[in-house]
Amino acid sequence: MKKVTRLVVLLAALILLGGCFGKANEETNNTAPKQTEESPETDNKTLTNHGEKTDTNQSTDSNLNESANTASDDKSGESNDSTTDDKNSKDPLAPYSSEQIEYARVWLQLGANQDIDELNIRHIPVGEPINPIINNSATFPEGVIQLSGSRLIDGSITYKGNGDGTINVYNTPMRWEAPPPDVDEITLQEDTEEILNNTKKVNIKAAEGEEIIKLINLQKPYGK
Repeated sequence: MKKVTRLVVLLAALILLGGCFGKANEETNNTAPKQTEESPETDNKTLTNHGEKTDTNQSTDSNLNESANTASDDKSGESNDSTTDDKNSKDPLAPYSSEQIEYARVWLQLGANQDIDELNIRHIPVGEPINPIINNSATFPEGVIQLSGSRLIDGSITYKGNGDGTINVYNTPMRWEAPPPDVDEITLQEDTEEILNNTKKVNIKAAEGEEIIKLINLQKPYGK
């Protein structure tokens, strides 16, 4: 009887163990497909991560290109500035206008007094009387420039630039004196016409250097 009982107990134990192993195998089998199903997600994430890395690399390359372009632009700007500085260093008159240079060169070559404290620039339009204090004066056939110092002793130069390195010089005084009472108007008119007839064409030297820059710095509009 005891043997029968033990046999029953043993069989029951084997049945229980068999059930446990069966459940374990089922769980194992159930788990495996899930991992297989999840693996594509992991691969997708990996691909996504690679994609993000690729985007990051592209962004980095873009930033590097922009930085390179900016650096190139900066260098180009520095090169242009350097070229301008080199040009100015080679040509000290480069910062000044052609008119300023012309006024200085004319005075340096023809001015009666070089020791002046200012160089006055006066524009006289075409048709203005050569001698403004008489009624029948001849008139300027072209607009002219009158250069003068601050004193009468400095003298004056009345001329018209021709744009080719030459000027037409009119021999007029800085200030006209009142005519003597015994001189008639016809004589006075003839005097102004003689100035027109004796206009001289003068070649102006292309002077440079500190003397020209000094005269440019002394220039100012007449009457100011």
